[in-house]
Amino acid sequence: MIEFRLSERSGVPTYLQLVHQVRQAIRLGVLQPGDQLPTVKDVVGRLAINPNTVLKAYRELDHEGLVEGRRGRGTFVSRTLTPTPPDEYAALQAALLRWMTQAREAGLDEDDVSALVASAAHSAFVSEAA
Repeated sequence: MIEFRLSERSGVPTYLQLVHQVRQAIRLGVLQPGDQLPTVKDVVGRLAINPNTVLKAYRELDHEGLVEGRRGRGTFVSRTLTPTPPDEYAALQAALLRWMTQAREAGLDEDDVSALVASAAHSAFVSEAA
């Protein structure tokens, strides 16, 4: 089951942080179709946030077709976003972790790494689309 984390300094609304984390977990294969998301009550208890925030996130995910609510049972993942085989994801993640270790050893902090990755991803996908 997914464990949500919140970052107050991200500037991203709380409900969107929850949405992004569920999308990422589905994309990486951590959550599979049929897996249950934490109940609203559990998320509220762990993160000390308003229940409407969790409901808004779950509604957004439902609207996208990623999850479905089952009355009296909870919210369940309904489809996957993983177009790449899990073995390829694992190899890419291992290479990325090695790179991030090198970046940290070179003195980059988390914000530096995020900016560098975002810039590289933008460059890679913009030139791919051109």
